[in-house]
Amino acid sequence: MTNVKSVIVLLTAAATMAIAAWSSASESARESATEGPDDFVELAGAACSTPPVLHCPDADCPGDRVINQGPVVEMKTRRTYFLDYPCDLEPGEPVTLVLSLHGGGSYGNWQRHYFPIMDYKDEYRLVIATPNSPIRVWTDADDAYLQNIVDSLIEQLGRHNIEAFWLVGHSQGGMTSNRILRTDYFKNKVDGWLSLSGGRLGGNPGRAESFGPPRAPGASMPSEMAAAFAAARELLRELPANELSFIYTTGEREIDHAGVPQGSDWATKLGCGERVARAGVADTKAGYVFDGTRQNPPNPAWGLSPAPGTANVFEYPDCRDGRVVADVVRLGKGHTEGLEPNVTEALVKLIVAAPGGRIQRGS
Repeated sequence: MTNVKSVIVLLTAAATMAIAAWSSASESARESATEGPDDFVELAGAACSTPPVLHCPDADCPGDRVINQGPVVEMKTRRTYFLDYPCDLEPGEPVTLVLSLHGGGSYGNWQRHYFPIMDYKDEYRLVIATPNSPIRVWTDADDAYLQNIVDSLIEQLGRHNIEAFWLVGHSQGGMTSNRILRTDYFKNKVDGWLSLSGGRLGGNPGRAESFGPPRAPGASMPSEMAAAFAAARELLRELPANELSFIYTTGEREIDHAGVPQGSDWATKLGCGERVARAGVADTKAGYVFDGTRQNPPNPAWGLSPAPGTANVFEYPDCRDGRVVADVVRLGKGHTEGLEPNVTEALVKLIVAAPGGRIQRGS
């Protein structure tokens, strides 16, 4: 995550390519669901493909692909986003809807590959919308755009076919998830929040002293970034009134040596049992992306190049109404290494195991 001042300053060429992709996409997108080949559903003019559109290779994803902002146009704001869903989705089929928010300074397609849930859309019947902030930092000015995307997908899929609705956010996208899930629009729709290094409800771990983009030896975290962290931590202390499932994941190197707290005020609120360790997750394959712009010098707390990894999984059992509360710690990882395939699937399994139904009930 970066502060507002640092994220606005980036390569002019990158911004130009992103705008060009946005303009090109807007010419062909539609805002209604239709039946495609073999009577399968086509959503929002986003023709389904395997592999998904603009998918990165296993390594060395081209820069112009990473910064792409997606081919689907949200018609009220004329802003674009990515939409991934099963290519064999049938009319009336139940799905899990996911709104996945990138971190500060990032892009929608980087987020798709940082947490590559799109690779599991067919197996777990997921519909995933991945939007973009034009300044690459989420603010309340983006709320209407996000709401319009969700409204469009509810209309196209049918309220009664959305079994669960989850917010997913990396870093500042996680902080934004924590903010919007408390708003009038989202609080009666969201069934769960997956925080990808974006803050932990019920007791947040401390940050590593060297956390943040690499900086000169002895330099401290910029004051603006420190203030943003303080504000986000304060909001995390105020537990939401609406009950929902919550999954927290973090890189081991981005938090302090005390680690993730054993207890959770959120788990207590939901009547869960004491935290227990589940089977760990091992990956022999690396993730797709990382922050390649900040590797000279590298900062392990911020993130290094993608590599295989392992993760510890902890869960608070027997939560009220079957809700899921869990912590996942990626060992030897920082803030920006993309998630590996097995840990990604482990998180997807936790999502689909949790109860849903808020959108279906129209509450």
